[in-house]
Amino acid sequence: MNLSPLSRRLLASLAAVAAAALASAQFSAPAAGQPASGRISAAAPAQSPLLPSSKLILKSAKQVNLRNGTVRLPLHRGKVGSKTVWFILTESSDFGLARDLDVNYSAKLTNLGIGCAACVQTVTQTSDPGLKFGEATVHFAGAPNFAPRRVLVPGPTTLPAKTVQPGAVGGRGYSPFIRINGSPIVYNAPIVATGDGPFDVVRHSNTQDRVLAIHPAAKARPGQFTQATVDLLVVRGFDAGQPILYISTEASDPLAAVLERSTYVPLLNKASFRGGDDALGSGRERIFPFVNGQTGANNKQAQGLIHLIKDGHATEDASLRNVALLAALRRGGDARNVQGDFPTITDPRHSTPYSPLWDAQLGEWTPKAVKARLNTLQTDENKILNLAASRPDLLTGPGGARYGSVGFVINCPVIAFTDKEPRADLVDLAPNAQG
Repeated sequence: MNLSPLSRRLLASLAAVAAAALASAQFSAPAAGQPASGRISAAAPAQSPLLPSSKLILKSAKQVNLRNGTVRLPLHRGKVGSKTVWFILTESSDFGLARDLDVNYSAKLTNLGIGCAACVQTVTQTSDPGLKFGEATVHFAGAPNFAPRRVLVPGPTTLPAKTVQPGAVGGRGYSPFIRINGSPIVYNAPIVATGDGPFDVVRHSNTQDRVLAIHPAAKARPGQFTQATVDLLVVRGFDAGQPILYISTEASDPLAAVLERSTYVPLLNKASFRGGDDALGSGRERIFPFVNGQTGANNKQAQGLIHLIKDGHATEDASLRNVALLAALRRGGDARNVQGDFPTITDPRHSTPYSPLWDAQLGEWTPKAVKARLNTLQTDENKILNLAASRPDLLTGPGGARYGSVGFVINCPVIAFTDKEPRADLVDLAPNAQG
């Protein structure tokens, strides 16, 4: 794949690790009209403790499995032409509908199409005239192609990477953000699987790279409606000093899509607008990844993209049978990114501006910071912004550039918090910080 200048700069910071391959799985046949779940030949991990429902932000989530690092979400059926697709629903731009659907409220979604009409695809829906209770079928304009193999092969030393290939690419007309024809409401509805099964939850040839299991809907009695569900690998990060969970479904940069195990949709770069957090017409929020934080599987200060590659099994496919990958992420092997505004923060200025489309503010620690081991774990937006403003000798953008937006976005719906509810930033924003 031809890499963007940003990808080439980021790859220059990544540590070399060997690519790993996983054995193929056996699959069960789908029930009529329903998706099939991957049946894994190896024994699945024992049932793990579930996160208390009181800590869920996305109320439609059925459960969060802390051992496997998965969230179980309702799976909705759609169509692209004659092809079946399956999508999740995580946000709505309307407060009442968000509450009705048990999804996150995000008013900013209404701004995503400013200057980029295609960033919000218009869909239609049809329903059975005899339907007593249930869902309509959503007809999408486009869908992701999940057939490519996700590949990250670093070079013989640390740089550059030999190959970066997203495992899913948005097809023509595809955006996860949809508006039903005739309605102004915008929803976040990422497609995570295609076809009628069986589904590949190991190599991910017809599922998104974070799909670890698909559960067909139970047989419905007359007049009832039952729904399929999907288990998605979560991402562990921080907000306002507290550990949180989110998922990653799309990214506008190929390297980001590979590292995030998400669908590559370059169109989203045009969503309103780069660097426009908390500005008129913005549909974005900020996320704070780091290139070169500390590494080490048992290092509590570890953070960043190099850490994810070295300690989080980032070159491998994610599946329930890859227990080493799941264990590494459970121990802190994620990039441990920091998100900005969060729905539970007390200050309305930092709760109601929430958006799942995160504008990447990528930080790189300077050689001075790395040598002195000052590249420590960061967990709070204001602390990062204050540090970038006051200590450019320690923290910059990639390659020493000025700290700020680097030009790509990631669709990262929030799922839950795992300890204390994020309520307020740890420090006030300094007068000279860009907040």
